[in-house]
Amino acid sequence: MADLTNTQSHILSAGAQRPGNLAMPLPKGLHGAAAKKVVTMLIGRGFLEEADADIRHCEPLWRETGDGHGTTLVVTEAGLAAIGVEPVVVQTMARVRKGAKPREAPNAPKPPRTGTKQAQLIAMLEAKGGASMPEITIATGWQAHTARGAISGVLKKKLGLDVISEKIDGRGQVYKILS
Repeated sequence: MADLTNTQSHILSAGAQRPGNLAMPLPKGLHGAAAKKVVTMLIGRGFLEEADADIRHCEPLWRETGDGHGTTLVVTEAGLAAIGVEPVVVQTMARVRKGAKPREAPNAPKPPRTGTKQAQLIAMLEAKGGASMPEITIATGWQAHTARGAISGVLKKKLGLDVISEKIDGRGQVYKILS
């Protein structure tokens, strides 16, 4: 094992136990210049590296790089070796922890709940003639902009439904879900 301070060992050990070997968040009480010094030393020895932070999954930031982006700290294989942990063991343990509760893919469409306005909207759009915006707003009690947002954001993007619209004389813009 490498010659490490208690703080350095704590950072690497905590990172080895987290999914993806994230070294963030740093130990309580370690911030400012002291944190920068310890992290810079660990990066210099090849025990930590900066990686793009996935803000959508709320990964803690080490530093911001601008435009809403930032970096986080990840323990490298050399960092794992420095504390006496085999990288294969860490990867296996991470898989075991993740396997304890199976998760759906983040972009997998979820089935709509029954008895909701969303389910009512889907039923209207699946009907033979589809539904016009005035029909949708009367049935759901939503304003037109809310209904259009539900169609484009929830039905199309989140649920992955194929919604089309066409202008029909006498009814106006009519929305339908293609089967």
